Amino acid sequence: MPPLSLRIDPHVHSAASFDATASIDAILRRARAVGLDGVVVTDHDELDASLEAAERAAEFGLVGIPGVEVSTAVGHLLALGVERRPELGLPLAETVRQIRTQGGVAVVPHPFQRSRHGIRKSDLGDVDGIEVYNGLAMTGYRNRCARLFAAQCGYPMIGGSDAHTPDLIGRTHTQVLVDTPADRPADVSPSAVLDGIKAGATRIEGRRTPLSRYVRKHAWHAEYRTSMVLRAGVGALVARLV
Repeated sequence: MPPLSLRIDPHVHSAASFDATASIDAILRRARAVGLDGVVVTDHDELDASLEAAERAAEFGLVGIPGVEVSTAVGHLLALGVERRPELGLPLAETVRQIRTQGGVAVVPHPFQRSRHGIRKSDLGDVDGIEVYNGLAMTGYRNRCARLFAAQCGYPMIGGSDAHTPDLIGRTHTQVLVDTPADRPADVSPSAVLDGIKAGATRIEGRRTPLSRYVRKHAWHAEYRTSMVLRAGVGALVARLV
């Protein structure tokens, strides 16, 4: 049987992320509506919503793969196919080891974008893939840099929407060739998709998020960080006065 080509968005956020709004039901419905075969919910350091999405994926005719965007000591890392969150703040190599111990795949999202906690070139080492097309990149420059770096160093490549609202899901996605006896996505094992990613049997399709949406998201982040700093300052002042 020839390989099955699946359209996967491996980088999506739900309302379990502090900066996203989508429910699991909305994510799965949108993924089906735009013709995806699978979606990986990768919330910031949170795994519960992703486990729910993976468990319910078959209801929508999708392959279910759990994941998380985990904070390492040097930046963010997508842990695809894990059911336990790796420990936070560890060196990159140790985080990758914990992901692989679970049979997962470690992919670097939005590399080199330090304002988004992207991992620097100097910190990159043994990982399973690079996100060379991030749908939330403000311009195409960083995506081009990531693609060139991955090509030169031989890293498998993926693309993801990095959607924080349902309407952006699938705007950027990865076609993965999967060796499987299954003839429909819901019957494909997550490990088969992960094997396709690790083997570099991928092709990236899609477009970046409109600039206006990116600017709004960036402004929201700035407002959120400011409010957190102010809260911390007020809390410290109150503690001193009590």
